[in-house]
Amino acid sequence: MKEQDWTNLAFGYMKTDYNVRIYYRNGEWGETEVCSEETIPMHMAATCLHYGQEAFEGLKAFRGKDLRVRVFRLEENALRLQSTCRGILMPELSTERFREAVLKAVKLNERFIPPYESGASLYIRPLLVGTGAQVGVHPAREYLFITFVTPVGPYYKGGFSANSYAIIREYDRSAPLGTGVYKVGGNYAASLRASKKAHDLGYASEFYLDAKEKKYIDECGAANFFGIKDNTYITPLSASILPSITNKSLMQLAQDMGMKVERRPVPKEELQTFEEAGACGTAAVISPIERIDDLEKGTSYVIAKDGKPGPVCTKLYNMLRAIQYGDEPDKHGWVTIVN
Repeated sequence: MKEQDWTNLAFGYMKTDYNVRIYYRNGEWGETEVCSEETIPMHMAATCLHYGQEAFEGLKAFRGKDLRVRVFRLEENALRLQSTCRGILMPELSTERFREAVLKAVKLNERFIPPYESGASLYIRPLLVGTGAQVGVHPAREYLFITFVTPVGPYYKGGFSANSYAIIREYDRSAPLGTGVYKVGGNYAASLRASKKAHDLGYASEFYLDAKEKKYIDECGAANFFGIKDNTYITPLSASILPSITNKSLMQLAQDMGMKVERRPVPKEELQTFEEAGACGTAAVISPIERIDDLEKGTSYVIAKDGKPGPVCTKLYNMLRAIQYGDEPDKHGWVTIVN
């Protein structure tokens, strides 16, 4: 591998050496296999292609100052994948097999893990697809679980800096009682038009209200929303948003800081009362929110009035990153040490 400029790495795909695969056939999961191919041979009638029987996860591995490699909240990702499997009728992969595949993929590609303090990390993408041929809307009989990794830089070019979002009402990412609570590709396909509109208008991302009434905050693009006021961390409770593992972690850290935590419906009008707010997820960790514009109504909610991340967002971001890199004790048992 040529000398890599880790500090200027984009958030995208880079070829690595190996991926890990497990096939599901005849009602059971097979052996764990190591593969160097980047492509998947697949039947043209595979259910993932026709009926969206597909799920994925996203997590990261970090190289610490002590040179040890840490994977963040591996078990939580396994549990969320199992929840998605139940939601779209795919066979569940056990937490133990998930862990085995993830750790093997990280170890086999260790030379691609960015160095400490480079601002980059190793992104891990577990993927489960229905590969069995099926014409007619039924679950497949065969599946492939594959885990690949790729080194990535910050999700937003500016890194940890405040961004602006646009409320887009014309499109919904997901609906109550639909697949919004599951990490399936169809939800992201449904977000592309809204995302493009927001980006074309110069915003970091689109901002969704609830699909039913357009009264309550749902998500910031593909990330969860949280707001800070009166020493309270507030995040929406909704039947149509993906439960973010990063958000779950931040809620715990907020409690550790002595803050109250509330998960409840958050009316759009409450945006004007927040002292700070952020979008959170695996890719960006926290993207502080400077402003949210309601394009249809012609109103703006300015949250970061100086255009900079607030003190609580900054502290939460630094605390979480310190745990991921091993700079602070992992008192909640969130990290898995690879070596």
